Amino acid sequence: MTAMVHEPRSQEDILLNDFLSLDLPEGYRAELIDGEIVVTPPPSSRHDRNIGKIVFQVARKSSSELEYVPNKGLRVPSDVQHKVNLVIPDATFAPLELDVFDNEDSWIQPAGLCLVVEVTSSRPELDREVKRRGYARAAIPLYLLVDREQQKAILFSEPDGKDCSRAHQVPFGKGLPLPEPFGFELDTSEFA
Repeated sequence: MTAMVHEPRSQEDILLNDFLSLDLPEGYRAELIDGEIVVTPPPSSRHDRNIGKIVFQVARKSSSELEYVPNKGLRVPSDVQHKVNLVIPDATFAPLELDVFDNEDSWIQPAGLCLVVEVTSSRPELDREVKRRGYARAAIPLYLLVDREQQKAILFSEPDGKDCSRAHQVPFGKGLPLPEPFGFELDTSEFA
């Protein structure tokens, strides 16, 4: 009888398998960021309210028809060579005609997205740095960060493959221009 020899799995394979098999309590979400499993508790009402304010304004004021999906899993390049981050932005937007979200995959490639939104919560440094660079490497044209701790909204744009080369920030209460396909000024006066 011949013994079966199994190739040892890489640490990355083991981590990915553990990540994909997580059984989290309702409302919790897990992301795989630079080789670390990050579990986030359910967001506060203020966090979700900020997302609601953004989605409402986009639906009413955008110059184009856009599709919105909350908490959509994305595969974006990692800072670590040859690795992929599995992240869940608070909101994702894409032109309606592209049917970006017309599949059953839990984790999609970000091609076709025009905007991702993050509202800071328990680990704001991930939203400010790691996710920003990941979205830039994935060539997502616009990244809106609502930084509750710093009381400002920042629109990152012009991704160059490593980071975003432009950042336009305003304190809460000021308008933040969103370029096409949005084409309106985001009212941040009710952000908290």
